[in-house]
Amino acid sequence: MKARAKPSAPDPSAQRKGILLVDDHPFMRAGLAHLIDRQPDMRVCGEAGNPAEAFHLLKSARPDLVLTDLTMPGRSGLEFIKDLLSAEPRLPILVISMHDEAVFAERALRAGARGYIMKEAGGENLLTALRQVLRGEVYVSPRMSSRILAGLSGSRPRGSSSPIENLTDREFEVFQLIGQGKSTRDIATQLNLSPKTVDVHRSHLKEKLDLKDVTALIRYAVRWVETQGTGGE
Repeated sequence: MKARAKPSAPDPSAQRKGILLVDDHPFMRAGLAHLIDRQPDMRVCGEAGNPAEAFHLLKSARPDLVLTDLTMPGRSGLEFIKDLLSAEPRLPILVISMHDEAVFAERALRAGARGYIMKEAGGENLLTALRQVLRGEVYVSPRMSSRILAGLSGSRPRGSSSPIENLTDREFEVFQLIGQGKSTRDIATQLNLSPKTVDVHRSHLKEKLDLKDVTALIRYAVRWVETQGTGGE
């Protein structure tokens, strides 16, 4: 399905904040659009199935906020956030994802997103998150907020962090792609890196995750991707 921008609405609609939906699942976008368009203060100004389509829509849709998934074809979700903010530094971004906020939320916020909500949170929580981010605030769940504050205060319980959390964003992306069964060449192409650089990241991953060889790394990454549901299309 091609990206589309909705035509400009009459005055009443023009007062509503425009939301650009970015998700590669048409049914998910349809459900989100139905929920948002029923609100008196928000409307969907465009829909895109991948980051490239979203960039194509930016000027015509003129969104007040981008609501985006993290796992889509063609571009890492974290890189997409960074690219969006490079093009539109003041554009608020709210991530909506099926992936565990304990693993992804802090990374999304560090990349520049203003909020993170899991898809299982439900419609009312999503509307709360949208309005909060539109007001210029940051949104995460109460559980995630407590976790972030504990980390900042140095009071996070010992042993509570996964070694995955210690990976850089680029290492994390390489790790995910390894878990999806991608070859070094595939990873290099997708992330615009050289194969040699990908091999360097593999070495760092083995060291940080305390794995003895590439086979152990692949097995670990595949198991992790299966448990997180972050497999590719």
